[in-house]
Amino acid sequence: MTGHPDRTLPARLRHLYGDAFALAYLGACAALTVWALAASTAENEDAFLAGVIPVLATAPVSVVALALPGGVPSFVLAVASGALVNAAIIGWCGRRLRGRAGR
Repeated sequence: MTGHPDRTLPARLRHLYGDAFALAYLGACAALTVWALAASTAENEDAFLAGVIPVLATAPVSVVALALPGGVPSFVLAVASGALVNAAIIGWCGRRLRGRAGR
């Protein structure tokens, strides 16, 4: 990497996730994940189904990543990876629709 300012990690992250719609999507996914984890500790027998909502909101990547073995860490990793990929796509679509395609 050269010292070009557009090549730094913060600049790349801002380019990927700096769109308002992408940030709103990431916030909604985080809220859904926290809600699902909180609801899964409830005494209700159907509470374990709460995890389906964040997985569907971050599909298709989260569905593939959910195949990893494990419990809660695997669930959080699957939802986070799906949310990050989808947010990058949402940001790209937003830039293209506004006519500001990056290099």
